[in-house]
Amino acid sequence: MASRVHERRQARADLDRIWTYIAANNTKAADAMLERIRSVYKMLVQNPLAGRRRPEFGRNLRSFSFDNYLVFYIPQSGTIDIVRVMHGRQDIGPADMA
Repeated sequence: MASRVHERRQARADLDRIWTYIAANNTKAADAMLERIRSVYKMLVQNPLAGRRRPEFGRNLRSFSFDNYLVFYIPQSGTIDIVRVMHGRQDIGPADMA
């Protein structure tokens, strides 16, 4: 079972964009959304295979959907590697996971 979370640089940039977009109208809501996203991370640490397999986007890649967002991650030995956090309405392709 995984015991740590590693956020890739692109995932951190995704969270910054999400926060900025929501904070334009409500900073408390933006803070709450990031807290909810990180609670998904915690759940994935406990259940690393909870997400759907996404071989079309990359080897061993999985996604977990919540609200309007998708968390793309790779479960690894002792770690959950967060690749991206994207809005579900975006046009998402393999190049987005590189």
